[in-house]
Amino acid sequence: MRRMEPITDESPLKRSALDAEHRRLGAKMVPFAGWEMPLQFSGIVDEHNAVRHWAGVFDVSHMGRLVLSGRDAAALLRRALTYNVHRLKEWQAHYAVMCQEDGGVIDDVFLYRMDAGRFLLVTNAVNADSDRDHIAGLVEPGVDVTIDDIQIRTAMLAIQGPEAAPLLAETVTGALIEELPRHGCMEFELLGSNAVIAQSGYTGEDGFEIVMDAARAHAFWRGLLSARVKPCGLGARDTLRLEAALPLYGNDIDKTTNPFEAGLAWVVDLDDEPFIGREALLRVRETGVRRRLVCLKALEKGIMRSDCAVLHDGEVVGRVTSGGFSPTLGISIGMAYVPSELAGDGTSLVVDVRGRPLPVVVVKRPFYKRA
Repeated sequence: MRRMEPITDESPLKRSALDAEHRRLGAKMVPFAGWEMPLQFSGIVDEHNAVRHWAGVFDVSHMGRLVLSGRDAAALLRRALTYNVHRLKEWQAHYAVMCQEDGGVIDDVFLYRMDAGRFLLVTNAVNADSDRDHIAGLVEPGVDVTIDDIQIRTAMLAIQGPEAAPLLAETVTGALIEELPRHGCMEFELLGSNAVIAQSGYTGEDGFEIVMDAARAHAFWRGLLSARVKPCGLGARDTLRLEAALPLYGNDIDKTTNPFEAGLAWVVDLDDEPFIGREALLRVRETGVRRRLVCLKALEKGIMRSDCAVLHDGEVVGRVTSGGFSPTLGISIGMAYVPSELAGDGTSLVVDVRGRPLPVVVVKRPFYKRA
């Protein structure tokens, strides 16, 4: 998980609309990406296992949320993103990447196409302001686009796990849940206000994400808990996403990495209209990559962490970008960039854990996949 930020008087932390609910439940609060958010409630492993076997709810209100509307909204987003947004039908969502001119990743995002030229763009918390400014900077005179930053006046909750659908149906109509396909989304009335629900998440499990009016989040949160959904914090969210081998911006991807070496070629459309970074990524596709992001599984006891050196034949060939203990697998797992010739499944490597060599093996992505 990304290193927590120190609390200083010069940089006051933002608080979620559910802050009082978290404190009422005794959550351990920590600073993260400019926000004070719950790290854990009952414990990271307990919450992790609840999501794998039952259902948990995460407050992810720290994520950036922009609504783009207007005749030229789709064209603007196509210029900003590697993914061809014109492929999205109404009420569909898709993962995407935003790059700079040299192909480096500015952010990875989730895009929801609504109706009448409206889009909801969800960004990483750490990049919320810079992403908004970057996209706004692409708007030229005469372009019909409105960008509405709804982060503060809305809340965002993620309900994840194999029982998420039936438990959520106790709070939202079951018919609504049944209508949603994978990565589908819809707008509906929730507690007297419009909300957007999508079948998506960041845990490797089936689940839903809901963007709703901040003032109504308390009632909805309590309704979920009454339906026996487990409250979960950032700690479990990190172990869950690592088992699913989902990249974390700032750890596994950033401006020094490109989508091809990060294993994200599936969200790069190079054969249609231009977008920022296209020329650089065309060159990468032609020449190939010199390193790749791989999944590492420990063969012995020991916990690999971010920034641990990765060695081959005694030479440092990379560093762990994300690492930790997998509650589901019962062993340490991690991700790291290594030379392409060492990226094949079954390659034996060593991770230096505080001076102790930990044997690891490159395995297929992801570590965990739901049945």
